[in-house]
Amino acid sequence: MSFPILTSLVVLPIVGALALFALRDEEENERAIQIFSLVVAIAVFAVTLLLWARFDSASADFQFVEHHAWIPSFGISYNVGIDGISLLLIVLTGFLTPIALLCSWESVHKKTRAFCMAVLLLEAAMIGVFVSLDLFLFYVFWDAMLIPMYFLIGIWGYDRRIYASLKFLLYTMAGSVLMLLAILGLAWLHQTTAGSYSFDLLALYSLPIPEHLQFWFFLAFALAFAIKVPLFPFHTWLPDAHVEAPTAGSVILAGVLLKMGTYGLVRFAFPLFPAAATFFAPYLAFLAVVGIIYGALVAMVQPDMKKLVAYSSVSHLGFVVLGIATLNTQGVQGAVYQMLNHGISTGGLFLIVGMLSDRRHTRLISEYGGLKLVTPHLVAAFLIITLSSIGLPGLNGFVGEFLILLGTFAWNPKFAVCAATGVILSATYMLWMFQRVNYGTVSEKNRALPDLKPREWALLVPVIALAILMGVLPNLFLRPIAPSVERMLEQVRRGAPVEANASGRDVTPRAGN
Repeated sequence: MSFPILTSLVVLPIVGALALFALRDEEENERAIQIFSLVVAIAVFAVTLLLWARFDSASADFQFVEHHAWIPSFGISYNVGIDGISLLLIVLTGFLTPIALLCSWESVHKKTRAFCMAVLLLEAAMIGVFVSLDLFLFYVFWDAMLIPMYFLIGIWGYDRRIYASLKFLLYTMAGSVLMLLAILGLAWLHQTTAGSYSFDLLALYSLPIPEHLQFWFFLAFALAFAIKVPLFPFHTWLPDAHVEAPTAGSVILAGVLLKMGTYGLVRFAFPLFPAAATFFAPYLAFLAVVGIIYGALVAMVQPDMKKLVAYSSVSHLGFVVLGIATLNTQGVQGAVYQMLNHGISTGGLFLIVGMLSDRRHTRLISEYGGLKLVTPHLVAAFLIITLSSIGLPGLNGFVGEFLILLGTFAWNPKFAVCAATGVILSATYMLWMFQRVNYGTVSEKNRALPDLKPREWALLVPVIALAILMGVLPNLFLRPIAPSVERMLEQVRRGAPVEANASGRDVTPRAGN
């Protein structure tokens, strides 16, 4: 395509955010502001679907590449492109952003224009991360997305919002600074090797990096990504951020922002530093399994629905990291698929919790009970999303977890057995929460709760439909992922030490899905 479609995905929400300045008298035009921002977000989603329609699913190459010199004296360029992995994460971002805006219509009435601007700017930064093929450009978008989320939590959050927003910002920026040093180190190494600075990802893929430098560079990148996932024990910022964020912030945070960490491992840390990745992968897998079990156990004892769902993210994203660490086709494909699954299922759970909180102004599980008699449609949607979260066959969660466990078993059966306990624990805490909220005696405070409203139907129907589609037709999503995963694994295999290839550590791509 001659049309710069990737640039349009980044620019369109920015232009929409700037255009909101033209709407004066914010209180009188609150609904107009909300409708305009929703139209912009839907337009971005439509462009992501056009991008998917034009994407060649059989190719492993980066497509729709746009390359323009930016700061040529330092080898910095505006270089964007996508493969199958980034494609579906961009589509997920485009899908969840209008849902996040729409779910805030009845709950955000303070500084509405600033809120909508923050969401649109956040969308632009998130898409920028997924399309960047220049490490400097990637870092600009990586840090830029922290600012809108910081304000979303700090201004429109709940009681401890300032504490949660500062903790979120400090944790993520601490890891980002180390990653910046590693990025500068890569550019310096390219200058000493090739005679010029370069931040071009494809050029750095082929850069011969000494193993001792690989180890330090990998640790810097991996720490930044582990904090963002968040991987145990770097997870402590997440429950506070989720609990204090508004519903829209939680949907975007769980649906897209957390995937930046796992995407970074697949796109940057593993293929750039294959020798170090091969060495550290078992340790990452160990932390992932600990996070799977720890997150599930802590979620089980939470009295707050939102905090329970937040800790479930620690457990579910542990599966994603585990799949990446297996370094085989099934594991990594399952990890990418699980990134999408988690965005749909956990985003849907936060929508449900937000709807209940708007009705009762509490998220305590003990305050509910018997809702199936009062709000049957809401409970039905709650049930489907709960089952998708725990991996019921026929829904989206099953496919990703199955592939991850299959890949893990092929690599190390002991890790697979330990991780499988997380599936059982997930069903335990999710179904127990569902039973306590929706069954039992109806209290007087809950008897008059309204069922789903038209706006809420518009929020939940697309989420449920996509959860069913991904469970029934997984190959629709796996097809564009497969070539890109194979290319990444081949990159790791070529750079892995010979002794690693000859040992029990399997870094060779496996055939089949």
